[in-house]
Amino acid sequence: MFGVSEEQLTEFGMTFGVGAFILYMLFIIGELAWRSKAGKLGTFVLFFVLSFGMLGFIAKVIIQKLWGI
Repeated sequence: MFGVSEEQLTEFGMTFGVGAFILYMLFIIGELAWRSKAGKLGTFVLFFVLSFGMLGFIAKVIIQKLWGI
């Protein structure tokens, strides 16, 4: 459809769609820290713990680019 294969559409969605979702989740974590008045250490802990899973996705993208997969 429109000259785009299913593989290209899936790669676009996984790259930009999940990337946008990650940015949205970071916004939610920041809002949570702000509304709870977590302070500097609390905000750091929230961002570190709650965004640790996102690091795996980012590492996967970097590894794929480096290895040419």
